[in-house]
Amino acid sequence: MPKILIIEDEAAIRRVLVKILSEENDTYQLEEAEDGLVGIEKIRKDDYDLVLCDIKMPKMDGVEVLEAVKKIKPEIPMVMISGHGDLDTAVNTMRLGAFDYISKPPDLNRLLNTVRIALDRKELVVENKMLKKKVSKNYEMIGNSDGIARIKDMIDKVAPTDARVLITGPNGTGKELVAHWLHQKSERSKGPMIEVNCAAIPSELIESELFGHVKGAFTSAAKDRAGKFEAANQGTIFLDEIGDMSLSAQAKVLRALQESRIQRVGSDKDIKVNVRVVAATNKNLKKEIADGNFREDLYHRLAVILIEVPALNDRREDIPLLINYFTKKISTEQGNTSKSFSDKAIKLLQNYDWTGNIRELRNVVERLIILGGNEVSESDVKAFASK
Repeated sequence: MPKILIIEDEAAIRRVLVKILSEENDTYQLEEAEDGLVGIEKIRKDDYDLVLCDIKMPKMDGVEVLEAVKKIKPEIPMVMISGHGDLDTAVNTMRLGAFDYISKPPDLNRLLNTVRIALDRKELVVENKMLKKKVSKNYEMIGNSDGIARIKDMIDKVAPTDARVLITGPNGTGKELVAHWLHQKSERSKGPMIEVNCAAIPSELIESELFGHVKGAFTSAAKDRAGKFEAANQGTIFLDEIGDMSLSAQAKVLRALQESRIQRVGSDKDIKVNVRVVAATNKNLKKEIADGNFREDLYHRLAVILIEVPALNDRREDIPLLINYFTKKISTEQGNTSKSFSDKAIKLLQNYDWTGNIRELRNVVERLIILGGNEVSESDVKAFASK
């Protein structure tokens, strides 16, 4: 149940806001604070999904409240309420991290639309924060080969910029690792990292997934919903397998890159977004362009920086390091820390043809840990690697 705090020194305005929001959605939990100090104390003690805050108040004005909330609980979206004379201040609060501002007297449709979008964004940001806690452990880049060294060097140079990056390479090589490191080493690392697997989403749903939709836009659109671009605002969106995206969705992505604006499906209203785009594909996009399956103008927008991830067969010197890394990780997950691989077993695996790349190697290591001895031997590899 969404919990909303209204910080406003005028009781009449508070009553109006409560009435509008309770009539819109009777599941909203609405609380009030008569000034900024009371509001801050409530926020310290409780969790809120959204805060509506007046700008001009006694004791503590809205700008001070905003700055305090961003230090205490930065994930809470703040919508500022401004009088006509506060408009310049309201615009300035956006630079300080406010989600939006609403002028007095509040316009019904503008208020409700802003509240819906803010609550959708909060839900997505919380989900992303939970995932982000797992990122650093799950996205280590293992290897000392020349190919990996070049990629690490490229990431160090490119990550601090906002340049768009296109990552290419066969399936299973770790393109998503590169994307995560680009985000983690960027100025946007405190913002969200939103992943979209374009190949896993049906073509008729990809636009809704990326840009959101409004209620009634299509049969199953029961309510307004924010898309991935909105969720990634101030952060990074990773468009994996972008070569599988429909031409219609490509056109909208191109507009988003050109204008930093999107439109939800079924709406004609622009939503401004500030997003860094990182894309990846296992396809030859130049061939896809020649075949009419991919837009050349979008390719040039995405491929400001190209990073090619080598196949595992081209970096065999990294295989012992990868086997050791996966062995420790999988053994710990399974509660068995005594597993290891003999030198002969590693040598044999190093000479295999890894068509499935790192993903295939990990699966084989897990199989050998389960089926092999405490020290996985050469004979275990021959018996269970199934090459």
